[in-house]
Amino acid sequence: MGIVLDRFFPGNENTKSTDVFVMTYPKCGTTWTQEIVWTMRNNPNLDNPAGKKFIFVRSPFLEMDMLFHKPSLKMMPSWNDPLARAFLQLCPFKNPLNGFMLQMSEAIPEPRTIKTHLPFSLLPPSLLDVSKVIYMARNPKDVIISYHHHCRINAMHDFVSSFEDFVQYFVDDDLLYGPYWLHLKEAMERKDHPNLHIVFFEDMKTNPVGELSRLNIFLGTNLTEPQLENIAKYTSFSEMKVRMEASGFNEDVLPTFKKDVIRDEGGFFRKGESGTWKEKLTPELDEKVDRWIQEHTSDLGVDFRFGV
Repeated sequence: MGIVLDRFFPGNENTKSTDVFVMTYPKCGTTWTQEIVWTMRNNPNLDNPAGKKFIFVRSPFLEMDMLFHKPSLKMMPSWNDPLARAFLQLCPFKNPLNGFMLQMSEAIPEPRTIKTHLPFSLLPPSLLDVSKVIYMARNPKDVIISYHHHCRINAMHDFVSSFEDFVQYFVDDDLLYGPYWLHLKEAMERKDHPNLHIVFFEDMKTNPVGELSRLNIFLGTNLTEPQLENIAKYTSFSEMKVRMEASGFNEDVLPTFKKDVIRDEGGFFRKGESGTWKEKLTPELDEKVDRWIQEHTSDLGVDFRFGV
């Protein structure tokens, strides 16, 4: 993957000052943040026809190609889904096996909003000196619940063991993308950089317009209060879910999703809430996660909110 990303970041000449990277550990509100940022920058009046396209078409997932088995097209997007159609439009005559999402990241029009779950240590050291980064964080207990569900419904992860095992993998720092605390630590160490903006999922839930106002200043989008209020409603969970389905993102036909798990437990857009960990973590598991939080995050200067 590092070799592939080197093509995107050779000397940072492919990174632009107008680029905004949405960086999160998995299941910390990534899609929500992507939609908010892209809308603020590209669709402030909610009249851009491109807003109807699937979010990954407008805001590509930089390293998504690493999740696919490269010699096989079985897990690649079907040529009938929105990602494949966008690839053919943006990258004509190019081979998707050379990194379909990476090539889309290169090809989308400016200003680009690009998603990544990679931590700062796996991206160019000079990234913040060139582009802006918005880092979304979330309390670890809800991350566990959402990440477990994601790994259950997503055939690329294909997690089939118990929830208790998943919690153990989390506290052992043994999940894809590595330790959450280290991912968060690398962001917090850079929190004073003028090109980094840190936002918490729980704050966005309780005060979306206020958080959008902070983003408005950081991004320099100069949006009015009515525009921000409209965008907050437009990017609400319920409205995003409807638009996602209308854009062609159909979990029933995409090969990367496990239909039986979705039928029983919900799909990619499940709840979008804070505090759902209370429904799933037993007292023993809750205590285990509390010990992990105390051991690994107590010195990060982060005050997690575990429900709103």
